[in-house]
Amino acid sequence: MDKNIAALRKSYERDALDEDASASLPLQQFERWLEQALQAELPEPTAMTLATVGADGRPSTRIVLLKGCDTRGIVWYTNYQSRKGHELAANAQAALQFHWVELERVVRIEGLVEQVESALSDEYFASRPLDSRIGAWASPQSQVIDSRAVLVANAAKYGLKFALHPPRPPHWGGYRLVPDSWEFWQGRKSRLHDRLRYRLQGDDWLRERLAP
Repeated sequence: MDKNIAALRKSYERDALDEDASASLPLQQFERWLEQALQAELPEPTAMTLATVGADGRPSTRIVLLKGCDTRGIVWYTNYQSRKGHELAANAQAALQFHWVELERVVRIEGLVEQVESALSDEYFASRPLDSRIGAWASPQSQVIDSRAVLVANAAKYGLKFALHPPRPPHWGGYRLVPDSWEFWQGRKSRLHDRLRYRLQGDDWLRERLAP
């Protein structure tokens, strides 16, 4: 490797996050930042890292896509039989992270995860492109397969079986993380970053500043 990775540095000077300028509720602050990420036309602004821990105590992460957020929580969709599905079944505590590099911002969210209502999963599945619906049947997610030919053959098989109307697989659907902690990180000069955390206490959100 030619470059000295340890010497790479960036000064964060784009914006600030003060208590007086932040929303009183974390969802409001998140929606404000998400809208700004969308308006900035960032690549994959809804991409978020999902961290889970299995029954063996080993953590793992992967990227999933935000598909809904409201006062009930943060929603994404996946295969319930995947590694993350098995880990969430063993330990429902999880964390999400958004990293909007161009805006020098990070959002971290922690809480308990639950499966969303079947009707909501059905509605979202029906809105997906046909090839994505077939793909949900074709891929035994996280399992070892011999080659890509397995996926192609499975897609052909289920495409022939279901044609234009594949139903939602019973092993596929949505999860909702119900937050009890949010953190909003804004990069600042000299590594004196702004970090505001909203922590649930009873029915109220306590907003507090963390040292960077």
